[in-house]
Amino acid sequence: MKGNTAVISLVALAHGTSHFFQLVTAPLFPFIKDDLGVSYAALGFVMALFYTVSAICQPIAGFVVDRFGGRTVMIVGIGLQAAGTLIAALSGSYAQLVVGSLLAGVGNSVFHPADFSILNSRVETGRLGHAYSAHGVAGSLGYAAAPAFSGTLGALFGWHAALFAAAGVGLAVFLLLLANARRLHSQESRPSGAKAAGGVSARVLFAAPVVMCFLYFAIYAAGLAGLQSFGVAAMAVQYGVTAALASSALTAYMGGSACGIFAGGFIAGRTERHDLVAASGLAIGAAAMLLIAVGQLPGSALPMILGCAGLAIGATGPSRDMIVRASTPSGATGRVYGFVYSGLDVGQLATPVFFGWLMDSALPQGVFYGICGFTALAIITVLQLPGRRPVTQRI
Repeated sequence: MKGNTAVISLVALAHGTSHFFQLVTAPLFPFIKDDLGVSYAALGFVMALFYTVSAICQPIAGFVVDRFGGRTVMIVGIGLQAAGTLIAALSGSYAQLVVGSLLAGVGNSVFHPADFSILNSRVETGRLGHAYSAHGVAGSLGYAAAPAFSGTLGALFGWHAALFAAAGVGLAVFLLLLANARRLHSQESRPSGAKAAGGVSARVLFAAPVVMCFLYFAIYAAGLAGLQSFGVAAMAVQYGVTAALASSALTAYMGGSACGIFAGGFIAGRTERHDLVAASGLAIGAAAMLLIAVGQLPGSALPMILGCAGLAIGATGPSRDMIVRASTPSGATGRVYGFVYSGLDVGQLATPVFFGWLMDSALPQGVFYGICGFTALAIITVLQLPGRRPVTQRI
């Protein structure tokens, strides 16, 4: 039991740190834009590159994890994210910012296949629901911490100092994981010989539930990218609120998501229809984004509305993880999770330039209309997924 707790805590910390790095730069965009003299669309392109590299590398990371285990891959990922953020902190030009983003994107690619490989291998079955919940909560807390961390430091000391501090956080986590590496050794059984090299992995990646999960994650993430990358800037322009209040609203969303994921762990253990859980949470989130887009709210209500949206959407997380786990044969955890969760990167790489263009076109409300539209489309997609019982059939 004690060993399970240590493993869950270390993996959750790594996952939370990876999410922290995904969002730590976006709240600094207003400062970077003025300092480097670039457009929001150009900064959106930086985010798109980050997620493009992550999406390309994540399925590859899954095969590496299945071959060598998740421990080393996960630790190297944290190191690469810290190094990429350090390069961005040293940036005196747009090109150097791009280089840092590319390196951090490679690091970001490893976490879902590595994390779930370690958890599924080292945590007893009876505690996997708790492990998935802790993993998801940590990711949301990483998102929640990032805008408050970088937004505050950026306002006080400048965006370079904020990114230097973020790189320091990554280095500290890297050293902690390295010191506890023996606890993270993955022992999941792996298929051997021709079976490992050939058809099983290919068949499982093209199984209908796996493909539908990929599409759901990609569409959902397309909207999330808009909120993460330009939500703060859009709220500041549309509602005339300070960057600090807009950042606190985004933090409320991520904090609400963490609470929702915690509650979602209990919901997932008591339902057979994980697809309906996901659809319900997304519907509430879409309605909240539409309310913000219409623009009839007082600016002071933004944290409350986004907090409620995060709570509802966060509650869907453990259910989606249960669906993916049920679709994964023994020995293919890295491959399936690497492929399915690369959908998150695909969705996030596809839209930042679009949302940046909306900001450059003085259409901040369009950012939230876009987020609402993608979230609603994800509802249609997730309803095509089977409930829990059909998913557990052999694929």
